[in-house]
Amino acid sequence: MTESVPSLATDLTRDAGIAVPLIGGAMYPCGNPELVAAVSEAGGVGIVQPVSLTYVHGHDFREGLRYIRRLTDRPIGFNALIEKSSRRYGKRMSEWVDVALEEGVRFFVTSLGNPAWVVERAHAAGGSVYHDVTERKWALKAVDAGVDGLIAVNDRAGGHAGPRSAEDLLGEVGDLGLPVVCAGGIGTEDDFVGALGLGYAGVQMGTRFIATTECNASDAYKRAIVEADASDVVLSEKVTGVPLAVLRTPYVEAMGTKAGSVARQLLRGRRTKHWMRSFYAVRSGIRLARANRDESGRREFWQAGKSVAGVTSVEPAGDIIRRFASAARR
Repeated sequence: MTESVPSLATDLTRDAGIAVPLIGGAMYPCGNPELVAAVSEAGGVGIVQPVSLTYVHGHDFREGLRYIRRLTDRPIGFNALIEKSSRRYGKRMSEWVDVALEEGVRFFVTSLGNPAWVVERAHAAGGSVYHDVTERKWALKAVDAGVDGLIAVNDRAGGHAGPRSAEDLLGEVGDLGLPVVCAGGIGTEDDFVGALGLGYAGVQMGTRFIATTECNASDAYKRAIVEADASDVVLSEKVTGVPLAVLRTPYVEAMGTKAGSVARQLLRGRRTKHWMRSFYAVRSGIRLARANRDESGRREFWQAGKSVAGVTSVEPAGDIIRRFASAARR
């Protein structure tokens, strides 16, 4: 068990039942159980990404949750990607949400789609739901769905970054009566303190936790995170069909960053976009999982946000959280 930290109370800490207003963002494929548990054990809330837990790390979903609970008795969260890409996927996600609730999870992060059904189930069990948003129109839909908070994904985030700066996005959604979490660009203590100072109820961090001892990403991936600067992060359409923040490497440059014209047309089509997204999801999952474990560096397709600028070493997740919390208390 790691050393605990004094509480830094915000709406996020209240809703998630945690001591430090910090979410360890759901990551595919890097969200291994040990990392999720380490974030929660140190006072934040680690988020389980169910596809990563089951398909990448090989756990039965329920047993994977129980394994995490053996590593920490502190709150953990669950990430529900709720876009209706297929009936089979929708059914599986519905089942995962139910199992998570049965296993005591009470904090949910939803992405894409309408989170109303997750809100209904979570609220019935006394839980909370925060929804990823990149601009006001999506935030308004989330408010209508009854969510408890918003995760504002800005233009410095890893994965599918938004178009707005952290300041501008808070200005767009900060008047809706819900706590707002800053997602993107948080790599140092100053970044954390600055986000709280802007009025955010907390932060969500992903990239920073890749360069930790608990993360089971390859050493090559971790070294790349440590050595990169913000200018090394580019947007590629080659992984999921829509811009994804990845590190610029010779592999990425050789492949190019733009989706082909046929793929773009299919992604815009009313009848074809869900099929294409499912196709990209399967292909990108295989590609990213291989890159994650490839020590040779030949498959350098590594997701990262611009917070890499503040990452200078690989260290335990708990040390990062305690250092951030200490800085916020000063």
